[in-house]
Amino acid sequence: MRRGSEFGEGPRIPLDREAKVRIMHAGRALKRRTEKGRHYGRLTGKFIDVLQALVWLIHDGRSGQCNPSYETIADKAGCARSTVAKAIIALEAAGILSWAQRIRRVRERVRDELLGGWTWVWRVVRTSNAYVFRDPGGGNAAKSDFRTGPIDDLKKKDCSAMPAELAAALEGLGRLVEGAPTS
Repeated sequence: MRRGSEFGEGPRIPLDREAKVRIMHAGRALKRRTEKGRHYGRLTGKFIDVLQALVWLIHDGRSGQCNPSYETIADKAGCARSTVAKAIIALEAAGILSWAQRIRRVRERVRDELLGGWTWVWRVVRTSNAYVFRDPGGGNAAKSDFRTGPIDDLKKKDCSAMPAELAAALEGLGRLVEGAPTS
């Protein structure tokens, strides 16, 4: 699959504390065991550690900047670089985050093999990835439009665009808050 690339800073979406909590709750809901004989759901514990490092330790809530290297993520999450690569793929497949390659143009002086002289060429270099989180509450602004008050707000949310497990987890959370039994 080909990834999108962007010159400059890349996408940035600021998140407030409540949005970060909702993102982490969505990740933990996808960690729950989904079938008998399996120890975890769509996400493993280490994938959640990677998500936590990205959301709480690296992401700048005011500017929305989140463009660390795999090594930085691995250091903050306490795991291997290969685990970070797998976690990013799993988190994107779960609909929790997305990313774009950040690139820039670099001018280099190289030897012209045909004429033997020196010449300048432009090359595109990938600098890092820019990560963007999807707030399951709906609003990806500094102040989310998702209210934590009445449960009616949770019932009004359109869950058709999110993964089935995440929609079921949010519906279960609504029933839990109402005091209804969860199945």
